[in-house]
Amino acid sequence: MKHFFSILASLAAIATSDATAAPFTYTNARFGTVCTFPDEIFTLRQPEPDNGDGQKWLATDGAGLICSGILNIDDDTPEGFVAAEKASKEPGYKITYSKTGKDWAVLSGIRGENIFYERRLFGKDGVIRTVWIDYPPALKSKYDPLVGAIAGSLRGP
Repeated sequence: MKHFFSILASLAAIATSDATAAPFTYTNARFGTVCTFPDEIFTLRQPEPDNGDGQKWLATDGAGLICSGILNIDDDTPEGFVAAEKASKEPGYKITYSKTGKDWAVLSGIRGENIFYERRLFGKDGVIRTVWIDYPPALKSKYDPLVGAIAGSLRGP
């Protein structure tokens, strides 16, 4: 009987591991930007831009995710980036949270009809790496717990 329960527990563990998809890690070939996210949510991969700077994924519920890089040709800083975004006059764009560190910045707020979260890493290699997540406010309880892990996975070489 003890052996039966051991086998039953092993089968349950295998069934559970098969049902849970592993997170997907994207690496941008041009800038080396890396981010990890649940690809069972962000299932609709969009065509890569001609310049190869990143990739966008959409979810069937209206959420989106972008992982990309840009050359820091203006020698922008985390503080300068946040200040410029806070000064933006773009209609429907409102920053509700911001924080900066030595080589990173985080913004969150409303853009259009969606909540957004953006994290930028300012690399010593002259590249700014970004992850952007946006989603309808009605899905806040679904996406808020994911945002930190996805943003925290952003890195570069």
